[in-house]
Amino acid sequence: MGRTRDRASGFGLLPRMEARPHKGSDKVTYRYHPLGGKPINLGQDKRAAIQAVLDLNGASSDAGTLTELWRTYLTMPQWHRLSERTKLDYAAYSVKLLEVMGQVSARMIRPADIARYLRVERVDAPIRGNREIALLSNLMTVAVERGDIDVNPCKQVKRNLERPRTEAPEPAELSCFITWLAKQGAQREVVAMMAEFAAAAGSRRTEFLHLTLPQIDSTAGVIRLMRAKQHGGSKRAENVVITPAMENLVRRLRALHRPDGCVHVFTTRDGNPYTDSGFASTWQRAMASAVKDKVVARRFTFHDLRAYYTTQHKALYGALPELHADAKTTARVYDRSRTSVRKGI
Repeated sequence: MGRTRDRASGFGLLPRMEARPHKGSDKVTYRYHPLGGKPINLGQDKRAAIQAVLDLNGASSDAGTLTELWRTYLTMPQWHRLSERTKLDYAAYSVKLLEVMGQVSARMIRPADIARYLRVERVDAPIRGNREIALLSNLMTVAVERGDIDVNPCKQVKRNLERPRTEAPEPAELSCFITWLAKQGAQREVVAMMAEFAAAAGSRRTEFLHLTLPQIDSTAGVIRLMRAKQHGGSKRAENVVITPAMENLVRRLRALHRPDGCVHVFTTRDGNPYTDSGFASTWQRAMASAVKDKVVARRFTFHDLRAYYTTQHKALYGALPELHADAKTTARVYDRSRTSVRKGI
């Protein structure tokens, strides 16, 4: 790309800078090669050329870099409106994104750079790459609103292909797993009941991790929850009807041991509700043990129980449950029926 750095004209240059001595003259012209872009002529003043590169990359001050945009984003209303789970996810997504692009000015990021990040930098983690670019898009929106750039380049790049999961545990397999898990000790018995609840109610675990006894209204015959994913600032309550089969589960949930004064349904051994990360670790260990002991033939995720509920609901009632504002989303993501049924004429 550039001349070797043992030439006097090339000493002290920044990465991707090039010194081009004029033939038959002691003059030198400096150029900068942006990643994936055409060389930029910087003139013959070495000090001014270095400063220009620093300004282009935001290195003399991090104003306008992704790192600075991330800090700004954390103070904005858009951030504070996010759920705590989404905030944790975005914080995790920011690590690799800022490692690769943190010191780059938003002005220098082109669609080709984003495509390279997705196809090359994250070739081994394509879905994770999609999530990181979703965060990048939010940061670029901040840059657009501030006037740093005119167009969000993320909107011009197609994301990596994502295929929805197509498997859900079979009823016999799930029953076997829950029975086995309930015999592994008091805490795993609680986890088993959480799995049973998710399979019977179709709720996301974040919606019932902190479920309390007053939310189980046996008189009205419903369990009162709040939908986790709210859109447009609206709040959506969900009443899960207590069926005869679920009534048995409700009785066992009420009978679980909990400290005096504790109203939470699912608690750890110290009487506190599970955290999302704590429960996820417990589930992963339990699933690994179940596979090792040949209780289940293959692993399935806790979120697959939402798909199990959807599939069984359709088989039992002939219709998909109301899980999303758009029924097409429920059908695309959670309906894992293996047989289509239709009437002949």
